[in-house]
Amino acid sequence: MLDESLLDTPEGLAEADRRGLLRGAAEAGARVRTAARHAAEAGVDRLKPDGRPRAVLIAGPGAAATHTADLLGTLAGPGSPVVRLAPAGVAPAAGALRWELPGWAGSVDLLLIATPDGSEPSLSLLADQAYRRGCSVVAVAPPHTPLAEAVAGAHGLFVPMATAPYDQEEPLAASSPGVFWALLTPLLALLDRIGLIAAAPDALEKVADRLDHIAERCGPAIATYSNPAKTLAAELADALPVVWTEGAPAGPAGRRFAAALAELAGRPALVAELPEALAAHSALLAGPLAASADPDDFFRDRVEEAPALHARVVLLRDRPISGLTAAPAARDVALSHDTPVSELEPEEGGELETLAELIAVTDFAAVYLALASRA
Repeated sequence: MLDESLLDTPEGLAEADRRGLLRGAAEAGARVRTAARHAAEAGVDRLKPDGRPRAVLIAGPGAAATHTADLLGTLAGPGSPVVRLAPAGVAPAAGALRWELPGWAGSVDLLLIATPDGSEPSLSLLADQAYRRGCSVVAVAPPHTPLAEAVAGAHGLFVPMATAPYDQEEPLAASSPGVFWALLTPLLALLDRIGLIAAAPDALEKVADRLDHIAERCGPAIATYSNPAKTLAAELADALPVVWTEGAPAGPAGRRFAAALAELAGRPALVAELPEALAAHSALLAGPLAASADPDDFFRDRVEEAPALHARVVLLRDRPISGLTAAPAARDVALSHDTPVSELEPEEGGELETLAELIAVTDFAAVYLALASRA
């Protein structure tokens, strides 16, 4: 059950936030600026690449690396050379995960390693393997870790991860906003330098400004009625989120939101891109999870049993360049099954800015849902 009264109690939210999730979301803009500065100090802006790599391989544990690869691949556009190297292993522990370069990887490829830990033995071995194959190696991780030493031994580029003091107090959640932006920002700067995506320093500064703006709108001191993140969290209290995205930048934001709901709030969610989402989820909206499905089950114990879980569509949109949009059809399909719709659409701006806004609002919503559900 969601304690909606806690949403408008900043002191209570701060007390419940033992993992620093709200602080990570609120400080996302500052984390981008610090990470961009670390990238510049490490020498990213002085690189003189000899053409674009054939493939950009991304390795790292957990949701942070997955989201980073997803977003970079989307920004790189059709025919993206970005490939995530998924780990194998018997457990999600640093010592149990294993990464391997594909057999075709060689001197024309680039290996990016992104991890909030840095103690994974297999990532250190991966850096050495890449060096022996002739791959260029770049890593973003906490300083003074075994991975930092391995990258130095592989003659690669190491960028210290932008961290905060409270990051060391509790284990870092892979979906934490602070972790995500600390790992992503240096890689954005790097791929801008090699010409794969457009993320110049002034664009990263605009991203930081947009994240600061969202923190002001969605912070814990802002009441629910005027706070889009708290409003979304309250709307999803007893719902199954069915996240529909429209526009290329919205796709990674929707997938990250679903992952954050699962990891941070313990809530299942489904995600798909419009217009194909309408066909993929049509049976779901007409089935037992629809809002109109048996709302007053005669046999349900009104005292002991929780309300039935029903779907709620969350529509994340970026403004379509072509002017074509499936949003009206999406609303019609949802409302025809009495399914409520929540919508988020960013303010105007560049592709990185609009993507940052969608990610920031949904990050705040997932954090509020996590904190208010566990109170």
